[in-house]
Amino acid sequence: MKIETAVLASGSKGNSTYIRAGKNSVLVDAGLSGKAIEARMNCLGLDPADLDALLVTHEHKDHIKSIGVLSRRYKIPIYANDGTWGAAEADLGKIKAENKRVFTGDFLVGNLKFSPYSLSHDAAQPVGYTCQVEDKKIVVATDTGLMSAEVIAKIKGADFYVLESNHDLEMLMTGKYPYFLKNRIKGTEGHLSNDAAAALLPSLVADNFPTVVLAHLSEENNNPKVAYITVNNGLKEAGLEVGKDLHLECAAQAKTTSLFRIDSKAQVKGVG
Repeated sequence: MKIETAVLASGSKGNSTYIRAGKNSVLVDAGLSGKAIEARMNCLGLDPADLDALLVTHEHKDHIKSIGVLSRRYKIPIYANDGTWGAAEADLGKIKAENKRVFTGDFLVGNLKFSPYSLSHDAAQPVGYTCQVEDKKIVVATDTGLMSAEVIAKIKGADFYVLESNHDLEMLMTGKYPYFLKNRIKGTEGHLSNDAAAALLPSLVADNFPTVVLAHLSEENNNPKVAYITVNNGLKEAGLEVGKDLHLECAAQAKTTSLFRIDSKAQVKGVG
């Protein structure tokens, strides 16, 4: 079965990840305008009308901005847990009852099996997702201040990661943000730093040559070059080599990644 994924946008101004397996496709979050989501999908040759579901990680605006719009426009069901529905519903607008799906555990969207897992973030009931298709696994893991041993065990060995690498700690602490916001960002309910992502990745990477897309990079307190170098150096210290053991790149706020295909050997290739 053909499995494809792309990070349509990632950062403090909007986040969205596309996943397709066979005829079934979803968005995890839609934090840009509906028009922008459509444009990002169209540039990859994708049609929003083909989406089977919209999955929500948490209620912050940079993750739900066009969830309600897309649901109404294309008659797409929305999946979220009870806490997120309670916190987000006022911002989503009127959602038809048949398009409101409340999950309490694993759920299926056609060929895609989703397993939500709890994250540590200042939201009502934030989650990440693993997506299993046959023997392949995709992980969306952003907006968390820490990774528990339980979460690490759940997401390790995946074929594709969207992994938070939000800030460079020195840039954050010497930057212009007020002190309370700096503490929020680097706190246990905030965001993972480049150093935290670098320390985490060696425990996740198996021998299946995964692709890792560093995500949710701060425009104020990070940049793709700094994030890449920090994580790459951490991988080298752990005896892992980009290009040999994994593929590594950074997602962007202003443009989509390539459309990646997970092939039958669990390798990931850019096709867009």
